[in-house]
Amino acid sequence: MTLRLLFAGTPEFSVPSLRAALAGGEVLAVLTQPDRPAGRGRQPQMSPVKQVALEHGLPVLQPASLREAEVQAQLAALEPDLLIVVAYGLILPQAVLDIPRFGAWNVHASLLPRWRGAAPIQRAIEAGDTQTGVCLMQMEKGLDTGPVLLRADTPISNTDTGGSLHDRLAALGADVLAEGLARLAAGELPSAEPQDAAQASYAHKLDKAEARLDWAQPAALLERRIRAFNPWPVAEVQLDGERLRLHRAAAVDGHGEPGSVLAAGRDGIVVACGEGALRLDVLQRDGGRAIAAADYLNARPGLRR
Repeated sequence: MTLRLLFAGTPEFSVPSLRAALAGGEVLAVLTQPDRPAGRGRQPQMSPVKQVALEHGLPVLQPASLREAEVQAQLAALEPDLLIVVAYGLILPQAVLDIPRFGAWNVHASLLPRWRGAAPIQRAIEAGDTQTGVCLMQMEKGLDTGPVLLRADTPISNTDTGGSLHDRLAALGADVLAEGLARLAAGELPSAEPQDAAQASYAHKLDKAEARLDWAQPAALLERRIRAFNPWPVAEVQLDGERLRLHRAAAVDGHGEPGSVLAAGRDGIVVACGEGALRLDVLQRDGGRAIAAADYLNARPGLRR
């Protein structure tokens, strides 16, 4: 059976899954968020999903909302078998979920019910989780509450960043989606595993204000946040009267007044925290580029210890 598919997604994370959908069935149309102003010129830019869709000659729909009866009628007229949703960014009302013959599947970047919500990749790193993964979920009205059809896991290393884990989970999500589509096309609908709501945690959307780190917090937590917030929104601190953005750091032994420099040299800048100390390895000054801490010290020799 050739599956008639609708695909809904917006950012780069969605692109591998769109390619899996193209290989696993007939993509009737692609839903993505409206073009947004971006860059210094604030010119409207297409989403990564829209760019790939146009490359493949697919119809692209960009409604501001899916609650309008006209939009819902347009989707129903396509007579899809399945709607695939991957980081789309708009709420899907029940009327839309009910349109496809097999409902809607969502590729979600966590091992549900762990980390429902908007930022599961970053929250897993921030919390110190040692494992995460992706779930193929049958969508229902609740936020990421639907039963899980397939899942795949991956370890979180102590060097993973939000960026590295994002790329790995995007590829893993496409693999899981491809397996699900192959089973469905063969008439073998994957069995659904209900989630245990008592085990659920919520991954709040990232906020730029979170990127401002407090030296009074434990070094281990600050290290995880630096990794989680790389490449966005990028952690920042005040050090010796200057604002710095931190791209790489490591928790180390040390104690002193939080925010005080304990050591500074070729191996990095060690700063005391509420518990332990943080060694700054790669940082960025306002208006500059990311550089090694040793290079930064060449411009700030007074920090050397």
